[in-house]
Amino acid sequence: MSELLQGMPSFDLVPQDPVDAAAVPLYRRTPAGEVEVFWVRRGKATRFSAGFHAFLGGRVDDADQAIPVQGASGFEATIRATACREVFEESGVLLARGADAVPSDRLIQYRRALLAGDVEFALILGREKLSIHSEDFPAAGRWITPPFIPMRYDARLFLVECPAGQRGEVWPEAGELAEGGFIRPANALRRWGAGTALLHPPNLNAIRALASFRSREEALERMRNPAHCPDHIAQRIEFQQGIRLFPLRTPTLPPATHTNCYVIGNRDTVIVDPGAPDGAEQERLAQYLTRYREDGISPKAVVLTHRHQDHVGGARALADRFGLPIWAHEATASALPFPVDRRLADGDVLELNGDPAMHLQVVHTPGHARGHVCLLDLTTQALIAGDMVSGVSTIVIDPPEGDMAVYLGSLEKLLALEPTVIYPAHGPAILDGPGKLREYLTHRKEREDLIVGALREGATTVAEIVERAYADTHPMMYPVAERSALATLLKLEAEGRVRDSAGRYSLV
Repeated sequence: MSELLQGMPSFDLVPQDPVDAAAVPLYRRTPAGEVEVFWVRRGKATRFSAGFHAFLGGRVDDADQAIPVQGASGFEATIRATACREVFEESGVLLARGADAVPSDRLIQYRRALLAGDVEFALILGREKLSIHSEDFPAAGRWITPPFIPMRYDARLFLVECPAGQRGEVWPEAGELAEGGFIRPANALRRWGAGTALLHPPNLNAIRALASFRSREEALERMRNPAHCPDHIAQRIEFQQGIRLFPLRTPTLPPATHTNCYVIGNRDTVIVDPGAPDGAEQERLAQYLTRYREDGISPKAVVLTHRHQDHVGGARALADRFGLPIWAHEATASALPFPVDRRLADGDVLELNGDPAMHLQVVHTPGHARGHVCLLDLTTQALIAGDMVSGVSTIVIDPPEGDMAVYLGSLEKLLALEPTVIYPAHGPAILDGPGKLREYLTHRKEREDLIVGALREGATTVAEIVERAYADTHPMMYPVAERSALATLLKLEAEGRVRDSAGRYSLV
């Protein structure tokens, strides 16, 4: 990986500035006195957190600035207007005073018109003489999306009780949400624990606060003061129980800026791919692990998915600091400048004691690197995928170690395992594991067809082929694209479909 970076032009890798947004944990009390919270599942096609469970909410619109809010001005008014509008758009619940007097059929008409862009929210409020009051939207914390995620939000949370008589309904056909409704927080946490409902840290924190609900004030206090969240950015990211993500800034290929280190387990843990060679990043991870040790979490080993520098850069330092063994595949161990204590083989199962215990199956997946392995959680079928797939780009296959035919075979092998959530080394979690693997296989086939087409049109050198077959790729990425194109040409040559004459390629 570092060799590729040396030949790359410079890139501006400054993370995207966060976009202002509002989120509303909308709760209600049941006749039995229990609390339920309204949550939604984001659709698979959404750009941010596809498939994740979340609360109602969204980004600030320019028009929200013109909506009056009693008891607030400036941004504090705007963000509450956003919260009110988003809840109405996504659930039909209108958190404005006087809304109880508006007939339900008229509210439905207004909601449809608002979603269609036929009316402004301010016009609805004015026509019905409704008002938004700041005190009805008590602040419940602020969270900023970490910089390793491509789309970032600066979200303000508001804890609001659902007005009596309003129930809330998600319209999947209307936009980004697949489903939604009220759920007991304890049931939501069980779903999270089973890996069937993934949660970002602010949503997990709020649901935990509501699970022990005694009063709104106590819940607000817990939501406003989360642990391990300096500068409103979560340091503990646990999308599902037992799989914790700690993104480290590493010398990786753009558009990625970080490599995801994973801390897996509920008591005994393995630390996967501590790849940062930078001392400051290594110190951040060490402090993170020290705090977890204080909570009873015990690191057992460092596991490496493969040998590339952005995955192993901090492994030796971390192992020495905490007295941990290093585990990796034999082909990885033979390529590293430091000793490996255990050779992992395909089919090995790593047993991690805890509540619950976790069982991780080692899956050998060469192609990107000879010793590449993935870890499959045998309980939830979640997959720690290393560099087999990415949440922000495609994967570079760089000969001679990179082998396109072998890589495609490894993708097929993973697809046969039917993983649920894929946790890649770069970018956010991918909820539709089989869908992503099929997408990768389809993409490689389409790219191969484009390369064959470029040869048919007269291109002969790798550079000429890339210009034609990678027309959808920014020219600054051509040095990387040439490596994967070469891997495809070598595959075609091995299949007897392409001939290489001193670096000039032609169809047979």
